[in-house]
Amino acid sequence: MFLLRLASVAVAAGVLFAADDSVLSRADAQKLKNPVANTKKSLDQGRVRFLANCTGCHGADGKAEASIIAEATDLTAPKLYKNGTSEGEIFRSIRDGAGDQMPPFKYQMTNDADMWQLVNFVRSLWPEDQRPALQEEKK
Repeated sequence: MFLLRLASVAVAAGVLFAADDSVLSRADAQKLKNPVANTKKSLDQGRVRFLANCTGCHGADGKAEASIIAEATDLTAPKLYKNGTSEGEIFRSIRDGAGDQMPPFKYQMTNDADMWQLVNFVRSLWPEDQRPALQEEKK
């Protein structure tokens, strides 16, 4: 019971234990706030993760135009996202997978910060008027 309560508190606080087998509910995902600032450095680190893990299905530009996976989402068009566009929902899709075609990445990226940087990068692919504002680096 104590561990279940601890896990609930951790999820509410935006802290996840990525290497476990739990699956984050959509309702819990919607409550999550990205602890990684949307900075140029974060976008650069997210881009590295994207190129290493996502281009096979989503393409180097995120448009999934030449994808071998027919169901791959065009990441440049948030209106096409089937599992939500909040930062927590995108984190959930990366962490736990999305549908039958997208596998969970919680075993490849065991550090939540890596996945949050990827969330920032994915959102940077959106049309300019829909992108979150870039934040200043903290000194």
